[in-house]
Amino acid sequence: MNTKFNIFLKGIIDVSPLMIPVVPFGLIFGILAIDIGFSPLATMGMSLIIFGGASQIVLLQLFSGGASALVIISSVGAVNSRHLLYGAVVSEHVSDLKLIWKIIISYFLIDQAFARSNEYFKKNKNKNRYLHLVGGGATCWVIWQSSTFFGIIMGSAIPEKLGLSFAVPLTFLALLINDFRKMKNVIIIIISGLVATLGYNYIPYKAYVIVAALTGLFVAMILTKIMKNYE
Repeated sequence: MNTKFNIFLKGIIDVSPLMIPVVPFGLIFGILAIDIGFSPLATMGMSLIIFGGASQIVLLQLFSGGASALVIISSVGAVNSRHLLYGAVVSEHVSDLKLIWKIIISYFLIDQAFARSNEYFKKNKNKNRYLHLVGGGATCWVIWQSSTFFGIIMGSAIPEKLGLSFAVPLTFLALLINDFRKMKNVIIIIISGLVATLGYNYIPYKAYVIVAALTGLFVAMILTKIMKNYE
């Protein structure tokens, strides 16, 4: 029993430093959701069901821009598609577990928890290693739901005339800072950004986000092949 608890606790400790930037991100989401017009119940429900910071911010941005439900659902699904890769990597470590545990782990399988637990899995092959992911994921869940809740409270107290919707693109710019260190990333960002900007008024059904993302992936594939040829 102590061994299981220690592994669970290890997951909490390992992922905790990564929770520092999650708090303001959750606060911004809660504030913006209220500012855009979501009810506190709908905002909290979104965090509980989707449980994905980036995809939830994308949802807010598309909703405020008047995108159709199909485009919103497709975009959120595209952003969250990376979790399919996470699941494929983790599957070998949870293959012996019951279905209920696999469902619980899949719910907690977010970026920070996966990053830390994947490192732990590589170094530890003990039977109960999956509890590390449960501990890390549960920590992420508590921090995200708490920060969303306090963001809702703050959003309800902020006057509507302040118009905080501008914080959505600023939040994404903050996420891109590290990507500006490589020229390849800069080129991809500029091209996909131009496609999204130009397509905002011309691409039907507000699907400019999806088109821009696909364009960025295509450019990334071409640049990767070109760079390999010169290595």
